[in-house]
Amino acid sequence: MRTHAWLTVGLGLVLVTLAGCNGPGGKMPVVFEADFEDGSLNAWQATDPAAWRIEDARGGKVLALHKQSDYKPEVRSPVNINLIKDVVVGSFELELQMHSTTRDYGHRDMCLFFGHQDPSHFYYVHIANQSDPHANSIFIVNGEPRISIAKTRTEGTKWDENWHAVRLVRDVEEGTIEVFFDDAAEPIMTAVDHNFKWGKVGVGSFDDTGQFDEICLKGLQK
Repeated sequence: MRTHAWLTVGLGLVLVTLAGCNGPGGKMPVVFEADFEDGSLNAWQATDPAAWRIEDARGGKVLALHKQSDYKPEVRSPVNINLIKDVVVGSFELELQMHSTTRDYGHRDMCLFFGHQDPSHFYYVHIANQSDPHANSIFIVNGEPRISIAKTRTEGTKWDENWHAVRLVRDVEEGTIEVFFDDAAEPIMTAVDHNFKWGKVGVGSFDDTGQFDEICLKGLQK
């Protein structure tokens, strides 16, 4: 896997080295990794496969959500979901690169999904420009329209034209959820919840487009 990324520093871009799946650190084994250089989507399970494709970017191949999914969930929740098909984890750490490709507005978002039991029972992280009851937060979908469960969060997480490093950490015993953005030492949002102790992990957006790369999932498989 490629082990570098461009991060915004001041008014310019700096190339930084990432630990990646082969780097040091972490107490959990690697259970999935993808850089999409093989051009395959066989490992993925999307709400609408037609909305996803492999594109050229970052000097290689990336996973792209290129249009709105033709999908209507039973309860109010994101429509653009692509799950890692055959991996179910309890505690985990997910690292990846994310790039928003939509217009700039308050709810411009990209999402991460986890604890996914079925289409009406899962958690998701909604990273968006502005925070409100429905944006830039950690949510649970538990047989009813999504509800924010964030304990702490920023006022917003700015998407721009650059790629950003995102890390999601889940401890099922403690119930903790932490989301880190780029090189920030403190999480941009946190939550504590014990409802779902295991589930599938995935990427997507509530209703925007974006690209994903350098996905590394370390975890304890069920």
